[in-house]
Amino acid sequence: MGLASRLRALARLGGEGARVPERKSTGGSLVFGGGSPDAAFWSERSYAALSRAGFQQNPVVYRCVRLIAETASAVPPLLYEGNWEIETHPILDLLRRPNPAQDGPGFLEGLCGYLLLSGTAHVEAVSLGGQPRQLHALRPDRVRVICAADGWPQAVEYRAGSAVRRLPLEADEGMAPVLAIRLFHPLGEGEGFAPLQAAQTALDLHNAATRWNKALLDNSARPSGALVYQAGDGGNLSADQFDRLKAELESGYAGAARAGRPMLLEGGLDWKSMALCPRDMDFIEARNGAARDIATAFGVPPMLLGIPGDATYANLAEANRALYRLTVLPLLARLLGALGDWLAEGFDPGRRLRLGFDADRIEGLSAEREALWARLGAASFLDEDEKREAVGYGPRRRGT
Repeated sequence: MGLASRLRALARLGGEGARVPERKSTGGSLVFGGGSPDAAFWSERSYAALSRAGFQQNPVVYRCVRLIAETASAVPPLLYEGNWEIETHPILDLLRRPNPAQDGPGFLEGLCGYLLLSGTAHVEAVSLGGQPRQLHALRPDRVRVICAADGWPQAVEYRAGSAVRRLPLEADEGMAPVLAIRLFHPLGEGEGFAPLQAAQTALDLHNAATRWNKALLDNSARPSGALVYQAGDGGNLSADQFDRLKAELESGYAGAARAGRPMLLEGGLDWKSMALCPRDMDFIEARNGAARDIATAFGVPPMLLGIPGDATYANLAEANRALYRLTVLPLLARLLGALGDWLAEGFDPGRRLRLGFDADRIEGLSAEREALWARLGAASFLDEDEKREAVGYGPRRRGT
C-alpha cells in the first residue's frame, strides 16, 4: 500500500490509526513498516495553531489566502444611494485611508485574511464628534466574544498584553463601536467557521507528507523493510526478546522524524529491504491530492496554484473568472455590505447608502463584459435605454 493510501486510510478512521494485532510468527521475521505506532496526529483548531500550521508553514494555504485577499482588495469600493453612484463622501475618504498605518487595500486585505483564517473578523471604529475617524481590524486571537443570558453575542473583549477593553456590539443610538462579520457556522452563534478549519485534515496530510519526505531524504532515502531472525539452532525469539526488539523499533525507528534511520543489528538479525520505489511510496500524489482539497475548501481553482491533475477548467482565463465569480466577488459583497450598513449609521442614518462594486470595471472579467456588449449591440429589438439598463446603467440624460 502506498503512502497516499495509508494516509487516506488514517483520515477515514477519524485520526485513529489501525492497530495491527500482535502475532509471534514461527517464521522468524518481524516486519517493520516505519509508520506511526498508534494514532495519527492532528493539529489544533485554534486560530493561532491553524495560522502557524497553515498560512505560515503551508504554501498552498498561504497562496490561497493571499490570492483571495489581494484580488478582493484590488477592487475599488463604490458608494451608492439607491441606484445612483456617489463619487464623494466621507465614507469613501475613510475607506481610502482607514488609519495612519494602513491604506484602503491593505485594510481590506487584512480583513479578508482574518475572515478566511478564523471565520470571524471584527472592525473597531474610533469616533470623534459622533462620526468614525479611523477603522482598525482586530486580531482574532485577541478577541473574546461575550454572550448575554439568552446566548446571543452582546460584546467583545479585546486583550493586548495586560490591557483589556470591553466593546459592545450594539448601540442604543448611532453606530456600534465594533462590527462583527462571521462566516456561517452550523454550531456556533458568536463565531464563524473558517475554510481552513474545513481543510484541516487535508492540511495535516499535506504537511505530514512533506515532513516524511524531508526526513527520508535526510536519512539517505532508505525505504522500510523486514527484520529476519536466523537462529543457529532453528529456535525463535523468546517473549522478552521479541518485546524488547519491538519496543526498540517503535522508539528508535518509527515515525516521520526517524524515517530511514540506519539500524545496528545484533547477532542472528538480518535486514531485508523492501525496496519501494518513489512511485509506490506515492508522496507526490498524496501531497497533490491534499493540496486540491485545501484549494477546494478556499474556493480557489487548483489550476491557478499550479497543482497538476485538475482538468475542471479549459484554461487559466476561465479559472480566473471562476475565482472572481464564485469566491472573490461573493466575499467582497459580504464585506462591503456589512461595512456600508455599519458606516452609514455613523454618517447619514436617514439616507439609503450602501457600499458595493462595479463588476464591469474589473479587468479580470473584461472578456465577459465584451461578450455581453457584443450580444446587446446585435440585439436590434432593444432601444438604447433598454441596452443601457441591461448592462447596469441608467437611461441617458438628455437635455431639455
